[in-house]
Amino acid sequence: MSLFGRRNKKAPETGEELVLLVEGMHCSSCGMLIDDELEELAGVRSARTDVRKGRTVVRLEEGVDVDADALVAAVKGAGDYTARLAD
Repeated sequence: MSLFGRRNKKAPETGEELVLLVEGMHCSSCGMLIDDELEELAGVRSARTDVRKGRTVVRLEEGVDVDADALVAAVKGAGDYTARLAD
């Protein structure tokens, strides 16, 4: 583990991947807040936000269904952000 509690080695990529389009972010701290909020949801393996691209890639646990509305609500719960699933 690193000093910040994240693993140094990348875990194998499994499970479904969803992309959220996020508005209202202005710095990397915004992205970290969103990632932390999403990663608290049951069934979410990881979340990686790219502030410049205005999107978050959410990787779900294999075989677990996560409601898209719960993902959007988590982003909104992180701050003054809006989100929707990418087409």
